[in-house]
Amino acid sequence: MSKTKEFLIPFVGLKLGKHHFEYQISNAFFENFDYDEFQSSDIKVSLVLDKKSNMMELDFKHKGTVNVPCDLTGEEFDLPIKGKMKLIVRCGDEFNNDNEELLILPHGEHEIDVAQYIYEMIALSVPLKRVHPGVKDGSLQTEALTKLKELTVKEQKEESKQEEDIDPRWDKLKKLLTDK
Repeated sequence: MSKTKEFLIPFVGLKLGKHHFEYQISNAFFENFDYDEFQSSDIKVSLVLDKKSNMMELDFKHKGTVNVPCDLTGEEFDLPIKGKMKLIVRCGDEFNNDNEELLILPHGEHEIDVAQYIYEMIALSVPLKRVHPGVKDGSLQTEALTKLKELTVKEQKEESKQEEDIDPRWDKLKKLLTDK
């Protein structure tokens, strides 16, 4: 879990109502979870904790970029990500986080660690297929794409050469088939 107290929210001392928290997430945060999918990350997370008499509502929102390799070309690029998540926290007899939208804390608990929820929200907002925006609009220039273009041009030249080298006797035979 979290190795810093930055993500621990002591909710016992908070008044009823809304409380705002902001976090700046970098790769150091993901190292705590042994998650190394991103080369770098710059994500801003805002959390609104709405404390009520019998429960708390946590609204997470994040927006930023993560540097990942493209699945098609292998080129690294900054992928913009954003997302949101809602969590309801109640007190009960024992800890229970089986439901992804409801967290039950044991009576007497005085703080909540939000690091795991921030991690899951960000990790799930990254698409499974990561495609460099330059691939979509055709502006990406890489060595591999340049080589592919060179090979494609050669193949077209070879096809046109084959058409020129057709023996003229075949044309006369084809004419016999069409004269029927």
